[in-house]
Amino acid sequence: MNVRLRYPTFLAILVLTGCSMAPRYTAPAPPVPATFPSAPAGAGTAAAETGWKDFYTDPRLQKVLELALANNRDLRIAALNTQKAGAYYRIQRAALLPTVNAAATYYRGSVVATELGVPPGIGATVGISAWEVDFFGRLTSLKEEALQNYLGTEEAQRAAQVSLLAQVANGYLVLAGDQESLGLAQDTVDSQYSSHDLIQRSFLVGSGSEIDVRRAQVSLENARVDLANYTRMVALDRSTLDLLVGASVPAELLPESLSSLSPLRADFAVGTPSEVLLRRPDILMAEDQLKAANADIGAARAALFPSITLTTTAGTYGSSLDAMFKPGSDYWLVYPQLNFPIFDWGARRANLKVSETQREIYVAQYEKAIQTAFKEVRDALVQRDTLHQQEVAQAALAEATEATYRLAQARFQVGMDSSLSVLDAQRTSNAARLGLIALRQVEAGNLVTLYKALGGGVR
Repeated sequence: MNVRLRYPTFLAILVLTGCSMAPRYTAPAPPVPATFPSAPAGAGTAAAETGWKDFYTDPRLQKVLELALANNRDLRIAALNTQKAGAYYRIQRAALLPTVNAAATYYRGSVVATELGVPPGIGATVGISAWEVDFFGRLTSLKEEALQNYLGTEEAQRAAQVSLLAQVANGYLVLAGDQESLGLAQDTVDSQYSSHDLIQRSFLVGSGSEIDVRRAQVSLENARVDLANYTRMVALDRSTLDLLVGASVPAELLPESLSSLSPLRADFAVGTPSEVLLRRPDILMAEDQLKAANADIGAARAALFPSITLTTTAGTYGSSLDAMFKPGSDYWLVYPQLNFPIFDWGARRANLKVSETQREIYVAQYEKAIQTAFKEVRDALVQRDTLHQQEVAQAALAEATEATYRLAQARFQVGMDSSLSVLDAQRTSNAARLGLIALRQVEAGNLVTLYKALGGGVR
C-alpha cells in the first residue's frame, strides 16, 4: 500500500538510527612487567620521537634509506593496502545514508494508459531505493569495523617502514663489516706473500728448513681462502641490500668499512613498557584489529533483530511539460519493508559465535604482540651492556696480538726467533682483528634493533 510520507516521520527515522549493539571496548591489561630489566636511568628523547635521520647520522646511509622508502615493494604494498582499506571504510560509511536516484519518464500510448491508469505524459522522480534503516546499529557497527581496519592498515604501513629502515640499516652495517674484513684479508694475503718469499729465500740459501717454507705456504693459502670467502660475502651483501632497497644502490653510497661510518645516535630514552606500547605501530595495529572485531560483534548481534528497508519516490507528472509544475501534479510515495527473521537453522547465532571467538583470537594476538615487543626490548638491553664490555676486551686483545706480531717479526729478522713464531703471531693477530670487526658490527646492529623495538623509525 502506498503511504504519504510526512517530514516529521522521516526525521524521526533518521534520529532513531545509528545506535550500536557492540560491547563496550576495554583494552586488555598488558601481560608484561611494569619495567624493563637492565633499563638505564636518565632522561632523553624517546626513540619513537627520535627521527630516523637523527638516529642514522651517516649521510650515505641516509641516502640509501631514502632510496628504500621510495622503492621498496613491501612498503609500497603496505601503502596500497592502506588506500584500499580507506576506500572500503568510505563505502561502509556511505551505506548509512540513503542513495538518492533521479529519473525522467515519458509515457505515451494506450498501453500505458490502460495498465498504469494514467494518461500519456511526462514525469520526473527523485527517490531512495532500498535504504536499510539502521535501527539496531548493524551498519554503524560495520562502519566502525571498517574504520578500525583502516586505522590498522595505517599502523601496518608505519610498522613496515620501521622494519624496513632497520633491515636496510642492518644490511648496510653487515656490508660495511664484511667490506672491512675483506680489506683486512687482502692485507693479510699481501703480508703472507712477503713472509713466504722471505722464508723461501732463506731456505734456498741454506739458512732455513723446508718445514718453514711449508708452514708459510699453509698460512698463505689460508689467507687466500679467507680473501675468497669475504669477497663472496661482500657480493652477497650487496645483492641483499639491493633487494631491500628495491633498486641498485650506487657505488658511491656503499661503505668502505665499518669504522668509516658516522656513529649511530645512542642517547635516546628507553622509558617504561606502557610508554613503548603507546608508540609501537605493530601493537597499535593489533589493538585496531581487536577494536574491529569488537565492532563486528555488534553487527552480528544486530543481525538477530528485524531489519527495515525503505524505498521512497517523490516526483511530478503531467500530460505536458507545463502541466508538470501545476498544483496537484506532485506526489510522495513510500514503500517500507520489514524483514523479520523467524527460523534460519541457527545461522545467525553461529555467526555471532564466530564474531565473539574472533575477538578472543585478536585479544590473544594483541597480548602476544605486547609480549613480543617486551622481549625484543629486554633482549636488546641485556645485550647492549655485555656487547660493549666484550668489544672493549676484544679491542685490547687485538692491540696486544698486533704488538706481539710486531715483536715476533723484529726477533725473526735478527735471528732471535723462528718463522713459526711469526706465523702464529700473525694468525692470532688477524683473528683478533676480524673478531673486533664482527663485534663492532653486532654492537651497532644491536643499537638498531633497540631503536626499532622501542618504536623508532616512524618519523
